[in-house]
Amino acid sequence: MQEKMIQHGQTKSTSTKENLVQAVDSLFLKLELAYHYQFYKVFGTDEKLREGKKLWALSLKNLPPDIILKGIENVIISQSYLPTLTDLLKACNDINKNDGFPSVEEAYLEARRSYQPRKKFNWSHPIVFYTGKKVGWDILNERDTKETFTLFKNTFISLKKEAQKGKRFSIQNNENKKILKPFNKSLFKKLRNKHKV
Repeated sequence: MQEKMIQHGQTKSTSTKENLVQAVDSLFLKLELAYHYQFYKVFGTDEKLREGKKLWALSLKNLPPDIILKGIENVIISQSYLPTLTDLLKACNDINKNDGFPSVEEAYLEARRSYQPRKKFNWSHPIVFYTGKKVGWDILNERDTKETFTLFKNTFISLKKEAQKGKRFSIQNNENKKILKPFNKSLFKKLRNKHKV
């Protein structure tokens, strides 16, 4: 992963931004090829194309590039007219809802709202727990910042990909459960007689 310095020792991932730019470029190429005349009516000048890409990239920045590309393919297959940004966002949300995982935003809020003991918390999916654990509960509890969300998102997407490839995530509650012995009636009777209760 490439990194660049921001200030005073902080680093920011540039590979995620590059992946988003590549996904937006690819989706615009697909739109151009699928909706040639309609595309040029809307994005016919270099300035309109540049501004359109900026707007779409800004609106899609929280989605993984593979979801963006699947979303545009689904839209192209289902629509005969040039889709709007809203059409694409809806298609991407539909993909996210159908895969059995919460969205990144839902997972982030869930992790921030969770409480101790976290292994007993009612998680929507185990990878939300593991993402929170990997990012750090203190960081999630203390800092609700753009950087924290980005760190959570990247970790969540990485673990989600592992789960989609077949890795099993489960939450083991390692608490030793007390084994209760049956009530001893004769001992209870002896104690009652001894203490005259």
